[in-house]
Amino acid sequence: MNKRGLGVGLVGSGFMGKCHALAWLNVAAVFGDVAAPRLVALADATPDLAAQKAREFGFAESTGTWRDLLQRDDIDIISITTPNEFHPEMAIAALEAGKHVWCEKPMATSLAAATSMRDAASVAGKTAALGYNYIQNPLIRQVKALLADKVIGDINHVRFEMDEDYMADPLTPFTGRSAASAGYGALDDFGVHPLSLILTLLGKATRVFGDMRKPYATRPDGKGTRAVDNFDIATALMELEGGAQVTLSCNRSAWGRKGRIFMQIFGNKGTLAYDQERLNEVQLFVNDGPVATQGFRTIISGPAHAPYGRFVPAPGHQLGFNDLKTIECREVLRAVAGEPAHLISFAEGLHIEATVHAIARAAAEGRWLAVG
Repeated sequence: MNKRGLGVGLVGSGFMGKCHALAWLNVAAVFGDVAAPRLVALADATPDLAAQKAREFGFAESTGTWRDLLQRDDIDIISITTPNEFHPEMAIAALEAGKHVWCEKPMATSLAAATSMRDAASVAGKTAALGYNYIQNPLIRQVKALLADKVIGDINHVRFEMDEDYMADPLTPFTGRSAASAGYGALDDFGVHPLSLILTLLGKATRVFGDMRKPYATRPDGKGTRAVDNFDIATALMELEGGAQVTLSCNRSAWGRKGRIFMQIFGNKGTLAYDQERLNEVQLFVNDGPVATQGFRTIISGPAHAPYGRFVPAPGHQLGFNDLKTIECREVLRAVAGEPAHLISFAEGLHIEATVHAIARAAAEGRWLAVG
């Protein structure tokens, strides 16, 4: 990483494009130990949209053609925040052009394409990181430390639920999220987030069983109705290295749930519980002391949980989604500089993709399947 800061190119300016832009804008101010990145150019679907978002996000230039970014010597890294089906072409082209890549999850909608991304990163020798910002939560790092210290003993069972309600209304119009080009649906649309936590905290899945459902077979499309191509509900059983069992349930049609990842990790000495809708709290139960006074205790995030203190010096004042993205951005900069980084690389992300596709195939075939 040079002293003047990395030159950044951003592809896409929607929800995640803005998250990346805010992270690039804030990372130097928050951490203070890196040169401020240079926001060089933003690309989007049309020149007008790109120009508008470049002004809003603070990029110096804009273009309606994403490949323009690859030709620029003043761009060192490409942030890819486009719809899932465009990730492989863009990421591979950026790596072949000698750029580092920070690509939003999931890697791709097919395992073959994800494998090609992994291979391109290996050949290029550049940083190729995936946008799994939930693993950056300081309290998730604390959970990992508690597990390493065996505070709750040996893990025997794990439960994950991920629920949102943006597809809960049967009158929600058909969009690209329900199309075959978007992948399996809930499983790879957001189910990869709990899979990233499972990989980070507990290790790899070795075999899986799955089931996927469509609560609504059709959705309105402005001309009538259109058949829904993928699945808003997915359920999986998994066995991890070491033998622990995991249950995973994903539902993007769950009324009332907004951004919920509920995690319970059960050991032979206690339990850890976490809810993403309350991302600044972790619940810990340890089977110790008089039964009459046992119970869950709440760990609230604060400066003791690095890098929380980079944002605010007082505990309990809470971090948010975009703060986790800024932490992730700092880890990307570490990786580019050749330092150890807390990230999911393309190589590690391929295991998540292999798990997704194994679950989907297991659901179709009605049997347990090995991952990979």
